[in-house]
Amino acid sequence: MSVLIVIPARYASTRYPGKPLVPLTGARGEKRSLVERSWRAACSVQGVDRVVVATDDDRIKQAAEGFGAEVVMTSESCANGTERCAEAHAALGGGYEIVVNLQGDAPLTPHWFVEDLVAGLKAAPGMGLATPVLRCNGETLNSLLADRKAGRVGGTTAVFAADHSALYFSKEVVPYCGQTYGDGENTPVFHHVGVYAYRPDALAAYSDWDTGPLERLEGLEQLRFLENGRKVLCVEVEARGREFWELNNPEDVPRLEAMMEKMGLE
Repeated sequence: MSVLIVIPARYASTRYPGKPLVPLTGARGEKRSLVERSWRAACSVQGVDRVVVATDDDRIKQAAEGFGAEVVMTSESCANGTERCAEAHAALGGGYEIVVNLQGDAPLTPHWFVEDLVAGLKAAPGMGLATPVLRCNGETLNSLLADRKAGRVGGTTAVFAADHSALYFSKEVVPYCGQTYGDGENTPVFHHVGVYAYRPDALAAYSDWDTGPLERLEGLEQLRFLENGRKVLCVEVEARGREFWELNNPEDVPRLEAMMEKMGLE
């Protein structure tokens, strides 16, 4: 099946303006922008036919073309990454059987997260959308809880049914668990990885739906599918010793750089 990866990159982020162009220093001291690191992560994924950066900003366009990315210009009216992916897919003439939305704020996404995600969607013909989830260990759970206590959004969590169809996604830490876990212990909380794989019909339908109250409250685009009765497949992925975190706030920059240093990522 043909696979397109779209990296939506918006300059005018509410919480962190200019975020795609923020430089991150790797393990050997080389600085690369967030969008370049996300693009490099996308290019490492096996079985992909095309990778593009989708943006509405000339600064991001120039930077992306400068490091060799193909860029698709999209409109400023796109409310989120899913709408931008839909517009980019249409601008490219459609025709891809799976469209992957690799958010531009997740440069530490390992290639196998995306490969397992695409394989999961291929194996579930009744699903129009799939997204990865990663079981939190105690260290990650405590980081999520600390961010919420400080009033920051540190990540998104997911709860799902026995068939792995999503029940809910939240910027709060769900489900509630009253006990304390050691850093290396598994917990019942799943960190939602901000990557999506869509079948074209589900992606095209998304932009026709109004923003629902849950999406508006949480600021999570995937809730629009749930609010319109569409199932979302949660594909559990394995860390394999890699640490994962998104860049949501300026405070996350040193955290990501420390992770890259620890893992030896250039």
